Amino acid sequence: MFLKNLTDPNYKVNPRYTYQKNDVYYFVRKVPKDLQRYYTRPRIVQSLRTKSYMAAKASARLLASKLDDYWLGLRLKEIEVPCPHLIIGRARENSPALIDVTESLDLYLSIKGHGRQDMFFNTTRRNIGYLTDCLGNHPLNHYSTADAAVLRQWLQDKGLSNSSVQRTFGVIKAVINFAINEHGLEIKNPFANVYLPTAYDKKQRHPLKPEQLKALQRSCYDIDDDIRHLVALISDTGLRLAEAAGLLVEDLVTDCEHPHIVVRPYEHRSLKTQSSARTVPLVGAALWAANRVKATSNSVYCFPRYNKSSSTNSNSASAAINKWIKTIAGPLALVHGMRHSFRDRLRAVEAPLDMIDQLGGWSLQSVGQGYGEGYQLQQTTIWLRKIQI
Repeated sequence: MFLKNLTDPNYKVNPRYTYQKNDVYYFVRKVPKDLQRYYTRPRIVQSLRTKSYMAAKASARLLASKLDDYWLGLRLKEIEVPCPHLIIGRARENSPALIDVTESLDLYLSIKGHGRQDMFFNTTRRNIGYLTDCLGNHPLNHYSTADAAVLRQWLQDKGLSNSSVQRTFGVIKAVINFAINEHGLEIKNPFANVYLPTAYDKKQRHPLKPEQLKALQRSCYDIDDDIRHLVALISDTGLRLAEAAGLLVEDLVTDCEHPHIVVRPYEHRSLKTQSSARTVPLVGAALWAANRVKATSNSVYCFPRYNKSSSTNSNSASAAINKWIKTIAGPLALVHGMRHSFRDRLRAVEAPLDMIDQLGGWSLQSVGQGYGEGYQLQQTTIWLRKIQI
């Protein structure tokens, strides 16, 4: 560690209890002599994992404060209880400690994770991992809003975009809120009210234009394999990729007056929302794909390559399909863009808004939409025939 020139006008004194190594700030503090028996070394050194002066200053202040509290606790343990003759009964020495973050995560996944795909578990663990890597694993009442601010800066220094920071805090807030409610804790979620930067950097998903859809459908007819069947099925139904990839052959009903798909939840593939369970007519390329799947499949699954385990591997499907779609429809085209196009195409023929929501499995926009049985298959088939290419 090199000494900086104190006469340099650009020299900035490091925050208290910190030093820099390779531009990264480190927290350092001597252990008091009367407490050194509790430690293996006379100094505490910990990387703050940031090159930001303000973040290091806030982190160092927080760590120093927590150390002071901890050291005070150690000292108080050695002091005899004053005036023991005035105490009535026994103090509650065995009151349970509050649940910590890791325990909160396990609780959340064990209950909220029922029927969810691997992506839900991986995303939740990764985001809670950010919290414990930055602030450590502690009981929930040991965190403060200052900790939340430190975590926000840590995530930004790590290179996460504003939208990723927002998603990370969304998961953290959900896990901690769930633990607080399940255990009936009378504490506030310290991560609930922290300021988060606006996600102007959020990537836009572009709807596919009619000529792009036409080119994709034509390629699906020419290649005629299971991946192209999946793309064609989505192109004229607006299904989410996971919904389509997890279909069973029995979900494709083609031997009737109005061919259709029954979208329903399974153990291997749950649905995003309650309104996602629906019946979607089969027309155009989607009807062709359904007939080809039923003619060629030798499995209970429509797309067995994405259902080899206990859950549908929609991530694998997304990677393979998006790579191919870009070669046909351009570098901005994605499989989810067909779902955006599906809604735009229905708007273009002036389909009723509540019918659009019903066909796409989008959440209801009003209480009134929840009344009655919705549009019948015969009616929705008429509207989908208007948009087939």
